[in-house]
Amino acid sequence: MTPLVLFHLIYPVCVLTITLNSRYSPASPPPGKVCALQSSFEPGFVAEGDYVIGGIFPLHYNQEMPDLNCTYRPSAVKCNGYSFDPRAFRWAQTMRLAVEEINQSKELLPNHTLGYKIFDSCAYPLTGQRAALAVLNGPNEAHSPTCTGASPLLAVVGESGSAQSIVVSRILQPFRIPMISYFSSCACLSDRRKYPTFFRVIPNDDYQVKAIAQLLLRFNWTWVGLVRGDHEYGRFAVQGLLKELQGSKVCIAYQEMIPLLYNRQRALEIMQVMRSSQAKVVVVFSAEGEMTPFLRDYMKENITGIQWVASEAWVTASVFTGSEYYPYLGGTIGFGIRQGHIPKLSDYLQTVEPHRYPSNTLQHSAYMNTSSPRVSYNVYKAVYAIAHALQNLLLCKPGSGPFRNNSCAQSNNIHPWQLQHYLQEVAFSIDGEEVNFDLKGDSIPYYDIINWQRGSGGKIEFVNVGLFDGTKTAGKELVIQEEKIMWAGHQSEVLVSVCSASCLPGSRKAVRRGEPVCCFDCVPCDSGKINSVDCTLCPQDFWSNTERTACIPKKVEFLTYDSLGIALTAIAVVGACLTIAVLAIFFYHKNTAIVRINNSELSFFILLSLTLCFLCALVFIGEPTSWSCMLRHTAFSITFSLCISCILGKTLVVLAAFTATMPGNNIMKWLGPRQQRVIIFSCTLIQVVICASWLIDAPPFPSRNTQYEHSKIILECAVGSSLAFWCVLGYIGLLACLCFVLAFLARKLPGNFNEAKFITFSMLIFCAVWLAFIPAYISSPGKYADAVETFAILASSFGLLFCLFAPKCYIILLKPEMNTKQHLLGKEKK
Repeated sequence: MTPLVLFHLIYPVCVLTITLNSRYSPASPPPGKVCALQSSFEPGFVAEGDYVIGGIFPLHYNQEMPDLNCTYRPSAVKCNGYSFDPRAFRWAQTMRLAVEEINQSKELLPNHTLGYKIFDSCAYPLTGQRAALAVLNGPNEAHSPTCTGASPLLAVVGESGSAQSIVVSRILQPFRIPMISYFSSCACLSDRRKYPTFFRVIPNDDYQVKAIAQLLLRFNWTWVGLVRGDHEYGRFAVQGLLKELQGSKVCIAYQEMIPLLYNRQRALEIMQVMRSSQAKVVVVFSAEGEMTPFLRDYMKENITGIQWVASEAWVTASVFTGSEYYPYLGGTIGFGIRQGHIPKLSDYLQTVEPHRYPSNTLQHSAYMNTSSPRVSYNVYKAVYAIAHALQNLLLCKPGSGPFRNNSCAQSNNIHPWQLQHYLQEVAFSIDGEEVNFDLKGDSIPYYDIINWQRGSGGKIEFVNVGLFDGTKTAGKELVIQEEKIMWAGHQSEVLVSVCSASCLPGSRKAVRRGEPVCCFDCVPCDSGKINSVDCTLCPQDFWSNTERTACIPKKVEFLTYDSLGIALTAIAVVGACLTIAVLAIFFYHKNTAIVRINNSELSFFILLSLTLCFLCALVFIGEPTSWSCMLRHTAFSITFSLCISCILGKTLVVLAAFTATMPGNNIMKWLGPRQQRVIIFSCTLIQVVICASWLIDAPPFPSRNTQYEHSKIILECAVGSSLAFWCVLGYIGLLACLCFVLAFLARKLPGNFNEAKFITFSMLIFCAVWLAFIPAYISSPGKYADAVETFAILASSFGLLFCLFAPKCYIILLKPEMNTKQHLLGKEKK
């Protein structure tokens, strides 16, 4: 602690000690030990009365600090004559007016008068302390040059700044003298354990920081700077705002503090931070005294483009209404004390003698501005609160009020602590507003929202653009008329203050490591997600559009009549027509040798089953349904089983016919037409039984596959039972392999037309197609799996058709001379 501050903390001790002794002990100081005041500190205004109340106002907003040279006793801290505050002077006059109104009232304190002592605190805790100690002594130093007794002080109206109020409240606390502040809003002062005698007619800062937090969120200001004064008011307000913003989308870009003893170099450092930061919105919790030199340097640095959010301590400060401030402070928005109405104030201010203060005070606009009193109205309410509490105390009846178990106070023996209890319960109405205090000494939380706009002559005018009512339910406290607001730079559009610009539609935020959540990069959303707050997964049947801005229904895919489906349909129809044409040729030439030798009945069966094979391929094209799914595999498997069974029967007949020429071999009697039909029926019946079991146990069904390709819904036929599906294919393969083996054994039999060779070749093609089908089917996506299966059906059908019947048709149509039994059996005469 510096010697200067130490001296000015010690010098009033004599005053305080004698005051304590005189308050609580009737004994006078010992003879020869008279304690005299160490320095002069005259009140600004004094009036005698039956009951005296004190008033402390920052009539100056700056101080003159004495030389710190310790070789001689330093002089007292003095108020800077050039820092006279006409607005605070108006506050003091408002207190005088209220006292005079009460003294003239016939209803409030009749037959009693109020007196007052008003001191200047110079908006500084140290001089505020001097004012508090001085207000405890006699009326003035002319009447009481030494500390011989205490004045009948009942209450104090003050102080303005929270830092000064903390000091004053602590000094008054031992005497249990109540104090009503008109402008100290620090939440710390609501602590009844530390400040049991403190009351205020201004809302607690907890409500102000809540209002500011809602304002930042309302206008999407997510990257803001914080500047505060070096005092409890600024410290507690910033702590409260940070707590209020926890979990929100608002981040703090920087926190800076204006020194209590203004330091220009430090101020320039703060301005450099403001200039270089992306945060274009700056919230300031500071008093008018610190802001005045700071803003003067701010204007010298020619910094513009800042949207100021002002606390109630300076949002209605008239010292900043000059036209020179508008380019730098125009558009400022903040929460001001509720506006009131004092009918006689304007006339009263014009009759006041300037006393020791500047002679041009009466002409100053800040002094004469009574159109919307705010702090003045708080002073007015504070004086009336004291008067109403005092009247309730004087009208006390035994058994009622705060002292229900004790006798009431006597009018000539009123103690401050008694008044304090009645202040806690006081309730009255003034200008239509209810005035009372809660258990913490706080008043109703209500703010006007003030916007600084250009008025006449280019000066700044304080325009009311909304309100904050802390008594309303959560979310309904803030009411703003946005169309009336003028923003920084004389703009009608809300200023943007963000660390990172909002991500474009289709992208999401990716927080940068080690930086606040408001600073992020934008990353495109993954497929199937769209951006709302974050990239959100689309519902199951929806997918993101190309821009990732909306979920649209997924494309439904199945083997339909597109180019691929039409091509497969055409091939199937052509195959069926060719088969029918061959059937017609065979039927027309049924009596020819080549038809008769090759067992015309089996040929007709094969051609009929091949026609069905071609046609069953059409069932795989189109949207899957329950019936089509069951028909697809069963029709295909049964028709192919019928076809292969017929080929198997023909192979056995060919093999038996050429081996029957051997002596003693009568195998043909076991392979007559009847036996051939039994073989075909039996082989086909086995496949029918397998298919029937499949349909009964776990039939194929239509399925919406969203897993294979997430952007599409693939309509397909689930097989139901994989075992049954592969049993069906395996049985067809077994029949084909058996045909191939038997035909292979008969490939070298005599004759010019050995059908076993063509059967062997057809079975090779058939087996090759279906062996290639298995891996292709498993690996094919979506509708292409159905296309692969359809293609396998058509390819194997064409293979059978051409290999078995193309040579015969060639002979029938183009080489009729070869269509003889002798030629076919190789018995032609040379």
